[in-house]
Amino acid sequence: MNIVILDGHTLNPNDLSWEPFKTFGQVTVYDRTPTEKLIGRSKDAEVLLINKIKLGKTELDQLPKLKYIGLCATGTDNVDLLETNNRNIAVTNIPAYGTPSVAQHTFALLLELTNRVGIHNKSVQELEWVRSKDFSYFKKPLVELYDKTIGLIGYGAIGKEVAKIATAFGMNVLIYSRHADSVEHGKLVDLQELFETSDIVSLHTSLTEDTKGLINKALLRKMKNTAFLINTSRGAIINESDLADRLNNNKIAGAALDVLSTEPPSADNPMLTAKNCIITPHISWISKEARQRLIDIAYNNLKAYLNQNSVNRV
Repeated sequence: MNIVILDGHTLNPNDLSWEPFKTFGQVTVYDRTPTEKLIGRSKDAEVLLINKIKLGKTELDQLPKLKYIGLCATGTDNVDLLETNNRNIAVTNIPAYGTPSVAQHTFALLLELTNRVGIHNKSVQELEWVRSKDFSYFKKPLVELYDKTIGLIGYGAIGKEVAKIATAFGMNVLIYSRHADSVEHGKLVDLQELFETSDIVSLHTSLTEDTKGLINKALLRKMKNTAFLINTSRGAIINESDLADRLNNNKIAGAALDVLSTEPPSADNPMLTAKNCIITPHISWISKEARQRLIDIAYNNLKAYLNQNSVNRV
């Protein structure tokens, strides 16, 4: 069996191993695959393992030997599932591998918004404390999370974990979900109540036609001017121009984003220059522990497929 990994670097920058996949056949690993080399590298593959590579009808038309696509991610929006289904190409994804890491990063972003560790550390390193007349000072106001309300959009594995952590902080939890009819922590509400009531809104939903651009001017206008917005899901769920406008006009207190609509972003992305906006380069999933879980699940998905079982098939 010919197995090709097209964009392996972000998942495994040589600190983990692809060795187990060699039990299934020949394995070729590419750190990155530019669009113009995709077909050349994939044309003889029966199995493709991909993360963010896009495979639509045009690409699939040129890959007649392909039988299996292993998505090394939870999201499936980069593959045309209608086309793969029509061609009987199996597609699997990796659910829940990064739940602890993404939930942890959500709170890292939130705590940076509320406790401003970064700017205070920078202040001390620049000797402002050495020169201070007082034993204590703050550069920006700090915000206590206790009894604040966090609104979660999405109640999958990550949303549930964030709700649990928020409860441990003594926060009130509101949840908007299109699928859940009950929740363990917090209560279910509609989008309007969530945006009007929450001190923090945090996104934990997948990118679909229904959620693309969901967070737009109309919803953002409902937020308190003291509220924060956090996104560790998919960048395109937010209308970035609308969010930048609200931030630049001090209509909301801040935003913290681990994802943008295009990654890497273009230099003119409005979020890069928006006021009170913290951005990390899509790293919430990237702890070594989470990446090892991902590789283990990808291996087991392929093993199950070869044994004519269906595991994590989408």
